[in-house]
Amino acid sequence: MSPDWDAVSFVISSQYRVAVLRRLADGPATPSRIASDSDKGIAHISRALQALTDRELTELLVSEDRRKGRVYGITETGSEVWTKIEREGLATAE
Repeated sequence: MSPDWDAVSFVISSQYRVAVLRRLADGPATPSRIASDSDKGIAHISRALQALTDRELTELLVSEDRRKGRVYGITETGSEVWTKIEREGLATAE
């Protein structure tokens, strides 16, 4: 199945969503790890993660009740979208 262009557009319209997917494509991580690896603010990364999770592009890998040490991963759909973004050269270099 080819990735949804609406999802591709949604991701590339935010440098923070791009940064989150780029990092999670390498493996699961906490919001603070994503923020430090991408040199972006934690508040922006947290908002991007929430938006991506709402769209089922990323997922929380630990209990919803956890407030600290939340680990996120990329979903199969998120991975397909990220592959499309990279293949088409749509991710802006940060």
